[in-house]
Amino acid sequence: MLGLDNPIHILFLLILLLVVFGAKRLPEMGRSLGTGMRGFKDALTGESGHSAGAQPELTRAALKNEAVASEQAGNATHAPESRA
Repeated sequence: MLGLDNPIHILFLLILLLVVFGAKRLPEMGRSLGTGMRGFKDALTGESGHSAGAQPELTRAALKNEAVASEQAGNATHAPESRA
């Protein structure tokens, strides 16, 4: 029987995913899968949005863009003056 009931099959699948996608990409894929599943569940149950106290999380790309913008702003203000 072919299935994921054997721990060796699950281990083999995890190693294969790690080799194919790499360690940096796997957490991002897990987050997007979780977000998609949560959205699907919300669509089935008819819930509109998150709970009142929850704040939306910044994605990794947004955090990276903020860091790059901050770094560029810091470099622009601390750039050495060139002599003519």
